[in-house]
Amino acid sequence: MMSEEKDALSLTDEEEDDEFEDDITFPYELQQTLSKWTNYIHGWQDRYFVLKDATLSYYKSENETAFGCRGAVSLLRASIRPHPYDECRFDVSVNDCLWYLRAENAEARQKWVEALETHRTESGYGSENSLRRHGSMLSITSGTSLSTQSTSSFKRGRGLREKLAEMETFRDILCRQVDTLQGYFDACAEAMKAAGLHHVDSDDIDDVDDYDTPRVSSPSSKDAPNSLFSEKLSKGEDFVGIFSQHGAHAIDFKGEAFTFKATTAGIVATLNHCIELMSQREDAWRKRSERETEKRKKIEEAYKALLQDSKKPPIVIGGPDYEEGPHCAINEDEFFDAVDASLDKLDKEVENKLSIQKIKPPKAPKTSLSPKHKYYKEINEVIAEHIKYAAKLDIDNTWELIHDEGEMKVFKREMEEDGMVVDPLKAVHTVKGITGHEVCHYFWNPDVRMEWEGTLESAQVLDWFSEDTCVCYQIHKKVWPTTQREALFWTQIRHVPNEDEDEDGPDYWIVCNYSIPDHDKCPEKTKNIRAIMNVAMICETVVEPPQSDRNITRENITCKIQYHANVNPGGWAPASVLRAVYKREYPKFLKRFTQYVMDQTKDKPIMF
Repeated sequence: MMSEEKDALSLTDEEEDDEFEDDITFPYELQQTLSKWTNYIHGWQDRYFVLKDATLSYYKSENETAFGCRGAVSLLRASIRPHPYDECRFDVSVNDCLWYLRAENAEARQKWVEALETHRTESGYGSENSLRRHGSMLSITSGTSLSTQSTSSFKRGRGLREKLAEMETFRDILCRQVDTLQGYFDACAEAMKAAGLHHVDSDDIDDVDDYDTPRVSSPSSKDAPNSLFSEKLSKGEDFVGIFSQHGAHAIDFKGEAFTFKATTAGIVATLNHCIELMSQREDAWRKRSERETEKRKKIEEAYKALLQDSKKPPIVIGGPDYEEGPHCAINEDEFFDAVDASLDKLDKEVENKLSIQKIKPPKAPKTSLSPKHKYYKEINEVIAEHIKYAAKLDIDNTWELIHDEGEMKVFKREMEEDGMVVDPLKAVHTVKGITGHEVCHYFWNPDVRMEWEGTLESAQVLDWFSEDTCVCYQIHKKVWPTTQREALFWTQIRHVPNEDEDEDGPDYWIVCNYSIPDHDKCPEKTKNIRAIMNVAMICETVVEPPQSDRNITRENITCKIQYHANVNPGGWAPASVLRAVYKREYPKFLKRFTQYVMDQTKDKPIMF
């Protein structure tokens, strides 16, 4: 029986864990393609995930599973949290490792969450057996620590030990006194027995001196014992010898009584001192207990806070929670700062690119769109409307001047659609040395668009309607924390001459970019937000007559530019941020683009 108990006590935690893990049976495996957030540049990417034996691993694709996984986490201490707003998203975190995942739909997400929770539970973490083992170990440790601490504390109680020694001394004194008195009373008893006096009351002996002068009763007394005692004395029996034999004559009874009183007083005083020491020690222990209780309370609060923080996803700057949307984790000021920093970075990239780019020879545009084309009517109506507003330059009190720098002025009119800022903007600018044809040519030509438009990641022509009209699809660079944008639109360049030959009317060149809903060659199911736009660049060339008979040079020409923009960026972003970005970017765009045209045309023949 003892050996069995010894074997049970000697069982280590590792052996118990091994014995426990042998009984674990993991549920079914799960394999599927999910979207994983990679970083704020590439966003969501499809990855192939495998859930097996309480481990979640992922591969770039299903075909690359033989080349090894790109990452794996154990679900033993993982936290699985469905996203509160995105019904397809769930997060898996282990310590500082956090995976943002998205399923195809809410049902698929629920399936994954349940499977992950099942694997995590079956792995043994947080189970009853695990808690029981840890609890037993903690109780043993706590008891050992308490015993050691108590012993060390009592070793420091030297005052109590000294008082205990004093009380032991007092006890020895009292024991010797009791032994002396007991010997005296034993001698008295033997003397009485020897004299045959068995009926002497204890009350009759009040003092030791009574035995030196014993009382003798009168003959008439009826006290038989006293008469007998007198007879014994008259016969000359030696009581003194008996008392001397037992040492009764050596007792100083009054001295012993004084000693007894002093000893008992010392005991009482020592007990009082002990009580005082115990009271002081009790106060010290109480204060220490209060400090330990307070310390334990703080530790428990810190543990609860840490436990609460562990349930929250770690802060990952650039994660999907910081993307634009109604539940964005950053405020408007931080949002704008992030956008502003990203735009500054793009500006530097554009400056570096413009310094090394070379322009291709321009092509002469032709207006040859067939009247039977399905976009023929829409294109003509949109361009006619822009020309009408350009001729009037109708800027009334509803337009707010947001930028005024030299010849450039930018106006806006605040407007929202479904909570999204779609402020129409108008800008006017005057540039010397270039013509309206040249400005519109470089603004329209798809071959050079990537050279001056630094916000584009890619741009391609999907279809040509005619030599002056095409369908373009372009993807804008991601500006963190906003979601990446794309645009699908038709673009046309057109010469609009003055129809009234009797008057000196304006002669316009115009480029219009207008969004269309779809196209057969447009990529499908992109994760970008589709921006809707109606943009026009309208230019008029003013020629000053040269002095004398010299030919017209670039010093004699001036281009008056009107830029109309009505853009719905889609998605969700703070209105104040969008308006601040518009106010910053449109003037920069006009200055950058017109400078680009001047640089490209300074050594080339003038295009009228």
